[in-house]
Amino acid sequence: MFRLLLAAVLLAASPLMAQETVVVDLSQNRVEITATYSGSNIFVFGAVQRKAPLPEGIGPLDVAIVVEGPLETATVRKKEKKLGIWVNSEAVEVHEAPSFFTIATTRPLADILNEGDQRDYAIGLDYAVRPQGHAESGIEDFAAAVTRIRQEEGLYSQREGIVNLTDDTLFETDIALPANLVAGDYTARIYLIRDKNIVSDTAVSITVRKAGLEVWLYDLAHESPLVYGLLSLLVALVAGYGASEIFRRLKRG
Repeated sequence: MFRLLLAAVLLAASPLMAQETVVVDLSQNRVEITATYSGSNIFVFGAVQRKAPLPEGIGPLDVAIVVEGPLETATVRKKEKKLGIWVNSEAVEVHEAPSFFTIATTRPLADILNEGDQRDYAIGLDYAVRPQGHAESGIEDFAAAVTRIRQEEGLYSQREGIVNLTDDTLFETDIALPANLVAGDYTARIYLIRDKNIVSDTAVSITVRKAGLEVWLYDLAHESPLVYGLLSLLVALVAGYGASEIFRRLKRG
């Protein structure tokens, strides 16, 4: 009941939130990871609906699109140099780290959205990983390390200025999905922004699943590890025998 009252107060206090809503669709909302999967693109497009003419003097419209993968726990190890050798000295678990995170915007993020909304809505790479713990524990440094590592792996990205916005009404962009995706439920969140404030938002789901031979092998390895191990051994033996036969015949020839 309290949340409903709070939402009503916010809508009354912000006429733009009541006047502008976003309608969005995706070129596909299901991605299948097969043995030959090498990445894909999802086309995001939408329109802004207005219930009444906007007041004069308001700022330009901007759009931010955030696609986030399933949250997981990431283990980060700190290296120290001891006796001239780099060794792992400390390991910290960083909770609520998205397996995938990308943001696309119409303009540079710092120019279109205030820092408070960036933090509260987790918009931008600086807020992609939301660690649980006290600042004194240094957990934020490990969270930043997760972001940096996953950027290098192509799992985190911030692409500013790639959302095309036409007549403050229609928008579109491509979201690139890398080959090393984790299967699970993904969410695409779309934000309308004016005067550095979020005035409307919506979300759509994207399902990423393993398919084909890969999903069969994955299920077999987890549900029947003994059978999976025996099959792996058999495949190795057959491959080794086949290779030896080829070399033997080549030598005879």
